[in-house]
Order: sequence, then C-alpha cells, then structure tokens
Amino acid sequence: MKSIVKRLSLIAIGAMVGVTLGSASTELEKVMKERGLSQQDLLAAAKTYTPSGGRDKYIVFSSGGQSGQVIVYGVPSMRILKYIGVFTPEPWQGWGYDDDTKKILAEGNIRGKKITWGDTHHPAISETDGVYDGKWLAINDKANPRLAIIDLSDFVTKQIVVNPVFKSDHGGAFFTPNSEYIIEACQYGAPFDNNYHPIEEYKETYRGGVTMWKFDHDKGRIQPDKSFTIEMPPYMQDLSDAGKEVSYGWGFTNSFNSEMYTGGIEKGLPPFEAGMSRNDTDFLHIYNWKKLAKLAKDDKNVKIINNHRVVPIDVAVKNDALFLIPEPKSPHGVDVSPDGKYIVVCGKLDTHATVYSWEKIQKLIKNKDFAGKDPYGIPIIDMKKAAHCQAELGLGPLHSQYGPNWKDKGEIYTSLYVDSQVARWNYLTCKVEDKQNVNYNIGHLCGMEGKTRDPQGEYIIALNKLAIDRFNEIGPLHPQNHQLIDIRGKKMQLLYDMPLPLGEPHQAVAIRASKLHTKVRYKMGTSAFTGNTHEGKTLAGQEKIVRKGNHVFVYGTMVRSHINPEHVTVNKGDTVTFYLTNLERAEDETHGFTIDIYNVHTSLEPGKTVSVTFKADMEGVFPYYCTEFCSALHLEMMGYLLVKDPNKKYTAAAKLKMAKMTPQQLKAEYDKTVATNKATDAVIQSVVKFLKDNHFEKYPTVKNLVTDALDQYGKIPEQKKKSDEAVKAGDLEKAILFENMIWQYMVKTADVGIRAKDLLVKKIASPMNEAQKRGHEAYLEGGCTGCHVIGKVSSGPDLVGVLSRHKDGEKWVKEFILDPESKYKDPYVESMINYFNLRMPNQGMSEKQVEDIIEYLKWVDKNANLF
Repeated sequence: MKSIVKRLSLIAIGAMVGVTLGSASTELEKVMKERGLSQQDLLAAAKTYTPSGGRDKYIVFSSGGQSGQVIVYGVPSMRILKYIGVFTPEPWQGWGYDDDTKKILAEGNIRGKKITWGDTHHPAISETDGVYDGKWLAINDKANPRLAIIDLSDFVTKQIVVNPVFKSDHGGAFFTPNSEYIIEACQYGAPFDNNYHPIEEYKETYRGGVTMWKFDHDKGRIQPDKSFTIEMPPYMQDLSDAGKEVSYGWGFTNSFNSEMYTGGIEKGLPPFEAGMSRNDTDFLHIYNWKKLAKLAKDDKNVKIINNHRVVPIDVAVKNDALFLIPEPKSPHGVDVSPDGKYIVVCGKLDTHATVYSWEKIQKLIKNKDFAGKDPYGIPIIDMKKAAHCQAELGLGPLHSQYGPNWKDKGEIYTSLYVDSQVARWNYLTCKVEDKQNVNYNIGHLCGMEGKTRDPQGEYIIALNKLAIDRFNEIGPLHPQNHQLIDIRGKKMQLLYDMPLPLGEPHQAVAIRASKLHTKVRYKMGTSAFTGNTHEGKTLAGQEKIVRKGNHVFVYGTMVRSHINPEHVTVNKGDTVTFYLTNLERAEDETHGFTIDIYNVHTSLEPGKTVSVTFKADMEGVFPYYCTEFCSALHLEMMGYLLVKDPNKKYTAAAKLKMAKMTPQQLKAEYDKTVATNKATDAVIQSVVKFLKDNHFEKYPTVKNLVTDALDQYGKIPEQKKKSDEAVKAGDLEKAILFENMIWQYMVKTADVGIRAKDLLVKKIASPMNEAQKRGHEAYLEGGCTGCHVIGKVSSGPDLVGVLSRHKDGEKWVKEFILDPESKYKDPYVESMINYFNLRMPNQGMSEKQVEDIIEYLKWVDKNANLF
C-alpha cells in the first residue's frame, strides 16, 4: 500500500513540475535518489519554480545592511533582480561615479563631511489609505542618521536627507497611512546640538526623539522645511509604526534602556548590556503626530536646533500629545493591527508578546487614569489596564507580520530569535497555533504586504542572521539566509533557502508586482534624477566639442555601436565634462561609459542623458568605451581621449609606409560591399513587409522596436550620399568605408527589426495548448535548433510542412526522431544527408517527448504564414 501511495505522490508531483506521468516514477525517483531528495523537497521545489520568462507575484525590497544599498528579489522564485545604489557607490549603475549620482550622494554629507558608506535597515513603501501604492520606497541609514527616497518607476534613488539633530537612527523609515509623513526614530541618545557634553550629563542634556518628515507624495520628496522632531527622553528609541483606521493620527515607538544607563566598562563598571536590561519593562512611546504637526507650525511651541523645528517634551505633554506605556523587556518592534485596534509589542528578553487595546488606551488617556509620570513629566499609562492579552510565544520574540485572516482569526506571525522559529498565533485570543523552525536566529519577518490594511498572506520570509551549515563553505564570513515559508496550509512549510551575500540584510518589505508600474525607457534627453530635460541633452547630429577657458564640454551620443565623437583632444590640466545621451528607443538597450584610469563610470538606459566630469591631469592616450555588451559590434564601440601637454613640443613619428590595394582590387571590394548591402536590404524589406502586413502598430512594444529600427535605417541615405561623392571623386577607399557604415546601420536595423518580428509572431500566433508547449520545450532542450530554423533553411531543412512531406507523416516523423539511423537509406533522407552533409543524430528523446514535438510542429504548420 505504501509503495502505491508513494507512486501516486510521485506522479502528482511530476505533473506539478512538468514531468510526464509515464516518466514520473522513473525520472523523479532517479533524481530523488541521486540528490537525496524527499517528496516534500520536490513539492517545495514545485511551489517556488518559475519557468524561464515567468514572473513573480511579489517583489521584495530588502535592506542591504552594511553595503548601504537595497536588494530587490522576487517571490516565490527568490531570484535576485537588482541592487539599488543608495548611500554608497554602486559601480554597475555608475552610482557615485558620474556627476548626477555624485550630487545625490553629496546630499548625504554630514557637517561638511563626505560619507561614502551606510548601514541600511528599514525599507518602507509609500501608502494610500493604509495600503501600499507602489510609488516610492524610503530607507534609513543607521550609521549616519539619513533617509533616502527611491522612485519605484525606475528604481533609482532621488533624494537623501540628513537628520539635523540625531546622531544615529535605527527606527526609520515608516510611512503614515497616506504618506503624509515618514517616521524616523532616534536610536542612541545624544545631544541634539553638535557640541561636546560630558556623559555625566546624560539625563540632562542627551535626548532621544522621533522626527516626522513631511513627504510630498506627488513629487516623491521629503520637505525638510515642513518637518519637525518630537523631543523624547534618552531612552534609546527603536522601531515605530503608525496608527491606522481608529488609531489614525497616532504614532508608536519602542525604546530600550529606560534605565538610562551609560556604561563605562573601561572604568570597571558593568557594560551597557548589563545596565540596559535591569528593569522588567521598558517604554512604548505613544504620540499624536497629527496634533503635534499643528503645534510645530507655531514658533512659540518649538525650539530651533540646527535650523530644525523641535517640539520640546513639555509642550507635547502639556497638549496631551505624548504618553508612555510599559512594554516587554528590551522590545524590538511595534506592530499595529490592520484595523488599528490593537498594538502588538514583543520583548526580546521576555518570552511574551503583549497585545494592547487602543480602545482601552484612549479611555485611560481621556480619563487621565495614569500610573504616574516618568522623570521628564510624561504620563505613564498602566500596562495591565491597557493590555488586551499576553501570549507566551517562546524565547526571543522580535517582529510580527499580519496574515489575511487577521479580522476573524487574529492571524499574526512573530519571529523568535533565540528559538530560531516563526510562531503563528492569534492576537485576539493570544493562543499559539503553529511553529516553524528556521536556520538560524531569525531577526525580522517579511510578510506579503503584512503590515498594511490588506495583508495578502501566502508566504512569510524569515530574515535569518546566521547560516552556519546551510551553504557551501566560502570562508569565515557567511552569507545571510532568507528562508521562504509557505503559510497557506494548516502547517507552515519551509520552501527555500536563499543566501544573500551583500551586507547584513536587516528588514524587507514585499508588494504585489501588479502594483509596480515601471518605465522601460526615458523620454529622450531626460535626467533620471530630476525627471526634467538634462542640460546636456544631445541628439544625433548635434554632437560637438566646446571649449570655455580651461573647461572642455563634450556633447556626445551613444547608439549601437558607436560613441560620437570618437576622438577628443584636450590639454593637460583641462577640466573635461562629457554629456552623453543614449539615443536608443528599444527596451533594454543600455550603454555604459568609462575612460581608462580616470575613475569615472556611468550607466545610460534608453533615452537617458548623463554627465561625467574629471580633470585631465595626466598626459597620454586614454581609450573610452561602452561597458555594456550591447551588440555584436560592442568591442568596436569606443573612442580615444588624447591629453597633450600644451607646454611640450611633440615630434611627429615617421609614418609607416603601407602597401596599397590596386585600383582593380579596390573596385572589386567596393562592388562586393555594395552587393552585400543590397542583399541585406532585401532581408530588411521582407521583415518590414511582414511587420506592416500584420499591423505591428497595434502593439506598443513592437511599435517601439520598429521605431528604433527605422531610426537606424534613416541614417543610411546620408552615408550613401557620402559614398557616391567619394566614388565620383575617385576615392574608392573612402567609399568602401562609407558603404561599410551603411552595412553597420543595416545590421543594427535588421537586429532590432527581427526582434520586433519575433515579438510580433508571439503576439499574433494562435496560443499553444499544453502538449504544444511541452513539445516546444522538448524541441529546444533536444538541441533541434542546432540544425533547424523554423521558417528557413539553415544547417538542416526547414521544418514548416514537414508533417505533410511523407505518407502518414506523423508516424514517419516519430519513427525518424526515435531512430534516425533506420531511415538513413531512405531516398529522401539520403538526399538531405548529401545536400547538408549532416546526418540526423539520435537525441535520445522519449516517445512522449516526440509526440509532444509533433503537436508543436502542428502548431508551426497552423501558423506557417508567420515564419
């Protein structure tokens, strides 16, 4: 009985992963045995597998920790898609190596000091009505108290702001429900001014706080002049969350070190860790940011510190806008329920999660029913009176995410650092329902929109701090481990381990991919950082080199496969600025630009204009080139920067005498080149006819490719004119060069045109059924494309119509693929062997694969007019 169940399970799993029923029990069992896999492993693989060209349902934005960047990956595939340059240089995108990105990074300078590293911690997605809207991403830098804003239309950082009063920042960034403000909490208490204050004055002059950064949601920019900070005691504020629905307008921020211990291990005192964890509870700060925002507009309610508005503690307390409530020991996260009715706090040195009732808190505030005041006069709300319930979760509870059944079942998930587990529990009843082991020491959790009014569930990602034995050994520094967990069933299932080798990813947020609407190209001549036309915008024919004193401006363009201009000569000591515009209209035709030794680099996506500036302080010859492999002629896409010393006299080198071609040889090469161009043009015209006949203009993506192809083709008449003039002048050598340039434009036209044709075929061809899809996959995997090209004769015959070339064609083709040698003496096959000088090899196809290939060939015949 067990073997029957196992066989049926294998067949079911085989169907899920695309293995035919007939081969499931053999192929899968073989793979399982070879790799030591269980049926549960195969099921996990099927749940995460994303076919080539497939798309993920969710996109995750993870902090990059000490890299200072943001990591982007998909769920459920767990494929890394991008690193976004934020606080530190990122070479691929030229982040920090060209003029425009240097300006953004310079916004993060602190007190005139250049900062080129950061420690990104908490990303946050902008919200509308408490739900992610996919417009903007904010992230903080803990090491240097800064926030950055990333535009999710192109995944580029557009703004960095420095907190003028904090000296560190762990508790950012958190949007309010309509992105009115971004909450950034101080971490380590420190004086707000920039002066020296002895540690003995900690309680008197050191402070904590929360900055409410005013955010322009339409423009995606923080407005420092409309922002303010709420002064708080030096309790080491930590993470925050904004109230929503019934608690809208309020903010909640954890703290630790309510003891206000200041350490002194070098003086023989107990270390920070001992003194900061003495109390049984710490304080959750509760503040009415909506009321405080109004108060902050009046000068009499604020102190101006470092040109920044600060609302003092006494003003906030006087206006019933700041309160404290005891929370579990050394908390590390506060999470407001989707309806705003409950606040969940965990203490990592406590085994409990405490659920507070907003209704009870409001009532206690209204009745001024307080347990007392702290040393700074802030009212303290009684913890027991405000609590809804406490849940015994395990050791080291940290962070929580809500599930889709939050309303009726109180669905919530919490990470347990010490136990290395994820707990699923009910925050309404405080009962634990399930636990999942993770590997190892989980910090944050990432749910699918799990901190919004509309949590999606499906998956939870454990952001583990340790990997230990999970991956190949790569030295003492191990990667972090993000583990994907399926939470759809009664029991959670661990699906996937993903090593992340970039910094210590601290927190992540996930959004439905359908909510992201990204650009695939920029409007021609656009600055990616302002959204406006770049001052250096240069179109084809506008290229020039302009000298203004000792500053040389190069207005250049880049397009497959040349940089214009190709020679730039300057004097040693000149300042040089290259303005470069990517003239491509086709999607994904990015170019890069660098110059030997000068430490500049930039990335030019289609339509984008950038600038790089440097001082030509070294004499010599310096090649520059495109750093993205953009076409078959990528290596030829280059030029020379020539730097001469104006005070030096140069002696011309004797020219090497080269053997010249005879006039007859030149004429023969010219005729050959013209004939090649004529033949290439015939191919282009056939492609153009196909595109027009099938109304390419109905499909925007195809239309953009055709526009780009025609742009290349439109450059040919000018080159032809120059060629004809050279012929008329008797300079065939120059004419050949211009004819070769014509060929380059034709190749680029054909390259884009054929891509447009292939894309159009996919859009207008009849859809494939499942058997035809499998057959196409088998056709590709079987190596058939090595000799056969659908629609044309290649190294083997065209397969369009192959099923009708023989009597009982399907049977004949099937026999031939399964056993080619049996038909080598067939007159037809023998003639093909003689013509192509090749024999059809046995590709080891299964009978089922061949049947599927025949179904695919039926689809080919049905759409024969498209090939």
